[in-house]
Amino acid sequence: MIRLAGVRKEYADGTVAVDHLDLDVARGELVCLVGPSGCGKTTTMKMINRLVEPSAGRIFLDGEDVTAGSPVELRRRIGYVIQQIGLFPHLTIRDNVTTVPHLLGWDRARRGARAGELLDLVGLDPKTFAKRYPHQLSGGQQQRVGVARALAADPPVLLMDEPFSAIDPIARDRLQGEFLRLQREIRKTIVFVTHDVDEAVRLADRIAVFRQGGHLAQYDTPARILGAPASDFVAGFVGSDRGLRRLSVTPIDRADLEAPSDGTTRPDGLPTVPVDGTLREALSAMLSTDSPRVAVLDGERYLGTLNPTSVHAALRRSVDSDSDADAAPLADEHVV
Repeated sequence: MIRLAGVRKEYADGTVAVDHLDLDVARGELVCLVGPSGCGKTTTMKMINRLVEPSAGRIFLDGEDVTAGSPVELRRRIGYVIQQIGLFPHLTIRDNVTTVPHLLGWDRARRGARAGELLDLVGLDPKTFAKRYPHQLSGGQQQRVGVARALAADPPVLLMDEPFSAIDPIARDRLQGEFLRLQREIRKTIVFVTHDVDEAVRLADRIAVFRQGGHLAQYDTPARILGAPASDFVAGFVGSDRGLRRLSVTPIDRADLEAPSDGTTRPDGLPTVPVDGTLREALSAMLSTDSPRVAVLDGERYLGTLNPTSVHAALRRSVDSDSDADAAPLADEHVV
């Protein structure tokens, strides 16, 4: 869907922000770009919609070379969400959401219907919010409007530049959860820049770790980034606690459960987690209630329990399976 082929950005003073980058993002995939400050991740994202022009290389969108032609037309095909949100203060929420459809010549009735559909999608009741102005919304609500606006013309690609970083931690956690729900419904191709490794691990299908000079240090799934870092740089960047972070991307396996003795009865007083949850959820439930075990449920059906020993064994097995994989994680020259 998106392909960067040998892309380079060098500024007039000789500074190289991105150096011969090859990167592919599949259709419907959410890829997070992470790395230290000044490593080229935001520059890379901005080159996709030509807010920054590449010095060399080519960029393809759905097979079409977009390094030539009108950047304005290109941007109307790409949704863009930024940290500062950038809502127009003098426009209602409905009119903010339909900015691009208005530029594309949609009639008022069609624009209104689309605004209502999208506000519903991002969890804002159109009857309550459509006629309000940005200053009447909280920061988290404004960010939802920003996402709705980016989706208004149904673009195939969404670019997101640290969209949740200015939100308080509680609202941010909620927004991340809502965004995951939204992505499951719409399956857009998304490039998401973040400085937060935990956010990348939670949201991404794959993570691109950049190092200084705009070089790609590793491009892989969150589980493999955490479990089998390609270099000392990647290991250092994701942190010495990457094993704990790995818990959040390791699903519960029924094979690890201690089966109930009678097959049906759940012990009284145990915290619960769903069977489609993660080891992190299971361990968190145990720690928050000071319980030695957690009950795993499939809907209302009790399947068995996990304890700290079984969580550790499951995590260790998951990490070892990555270390023993035939294909090692790919680095700088990687192209999918």
